[in-house]
Amino acid sequence: MRREDLTDSSCGIAQSLGIVGDWQSLLIVREAAAGVTRFEGFARELGLSRRALTERLGSLVEHGVLERVPYSARPPRHDYRLTASGEGLLPVLLALQEWGTRFVMGDGTLSGALGEGDLARARSLEGTRVPDVALTAYDGSTVRLVDPDRWTALFFFPGAYAPGTHGYPPRWSEVPGTAGCTLECVSYGRRHAELAAAGARVVGVSTQHPEQLAAFVAHADLPYLLASDQDGLAASALRLPVFRAGGADRLKRVTLLVDDEGVVRHVQAPVTDPAQSVDDVLALVRELGARS
Repeated sequence: MRREDLTDSSCGIAQSLGIVGDWQSLLIVREAAAGVTRFEGFARELGLSRRALTERLGSLVEHGVLERVPYSARPPRHDYRLTASGEGLLPVLLALQEWGTRFVMGDGTLSGALGEGDLARARSLEGTRVPDVALTAYDGSTVRLVDPDRWTALFFFPGAYAPGTHGYPPRWSEVPGTAGCTLECVSYGRRHAELAAAGARVVGVSTQHPEQLAAFVAHADLPYLLASDQDGLAASALRLPVFRAGGADRLKRVTLLVDDEGVVRHVQAPVTDPAQSVDDVLALVRELGARS
């Protein structure tokens, strides 16, 4: 069915489904968010026939979800990259992922803890290359997930808020997996100088707004960057486990140790002891960094 075939022209849901209402198109967007850009890459990851993939890519380009960027003139070849419209679909993918994990793969219980599917997905990141994603830091600067000059201790967490600010959703403390965010952030602050001396920077990421992160950084006096993934760019690119609380998607706690070439050298999941996990990351930076 095409968009023009839908009778309810005033419904945004119906009109959206006319463009990305089939599973192949949504999975193409998922792969594009993860850094796949070439025709052969999409075909390999999704197992689609060349004809079906050509049709889906053409439709997504036609409707402005993807754009074709030439990389070869002879023969003519193109990369397929997400447009601003395509990036606008990422929260939809996160919502589908959260719903599928909670209600299809799980029993419907709200939890910020990692389930079996979450663990498998997180651990599969080890040895992969981190997509080139740029996020907005608490101070308004741009921070990338990979630093070509040093390793990165990249930790994702549900949320941490300064006292007296409008932050934690109602009954937040009752959701499994949410406790320990402040302790984890502060522990990285205490070990920051040692991590830097070992050749690693620290970047913490949550889906909070930058101003909320700025208030917490000031309160906790953190010496490293906290970055906002409020648009789901990093979560979609890495297919990170999420849960929904307080009307927003939240990142479950996962830590990636990324080398200066952008390769995930270690995945820390689950993180059951936030303070000890920081010491473990420091030990890994010293051990693995010394071998590189």
